[in-house]
Amino acid sequence: MSGQERPDRLRVLVVDDECFVADDIARAPIRHGAEAVGPVPTVREARALAVWQFLDLAVLDINLRGELVYPLVAELTRRGAAIVFAAGHDAAAVPADHEATPAWSRPFDVNGLAGVLPSLRRA
Repeated sequence: MSGQERPDRLRVLVVDDECFVADDIARAPIRHGAEAVGPVPTVREARALAVWQFLDLAVLDINLRGELVYPLVAELTRRGAAIVFAAGHDAAAVPADHEATPAWSRPFDVNGLAGVLPSLRRA
C-alpha cells in the first residue's frame, strides 16, 4: 500500500522499545476498531513503515534506547499523522517546540487511546 491510499480503518503506528508496553499500546486501537501498525522499537523502523503506509496517529515513546524520537515527529506530521507521546519519564520534560503534542506519562491507561480515536474518524 502506498502512503497515498487511505484504508477503511484508522491506522495507529506504535513506536516503543519496551516490548510489553508496546504490545499493550498496540492492542488498544484494535479493541476500538482501529488497526495497529507495528509496534516497532526504533526510529528507523518507524520511518520505513511511514513511507509505505497511511497513518492516522502515531503513539511514540520519546526515548528509544537513547535515540530521541523528535525528528520522526516532523516527518509523521507532514504525512498527516496526529502524534501522542508515550513518555517513559516525566511528560513535562518534552521540549518547548513539542509542548503542544499530547504526552502521556507512564504508567498510563492505554484505553485512554479510545478518547483520541473519535477525533480522527474520517467522514
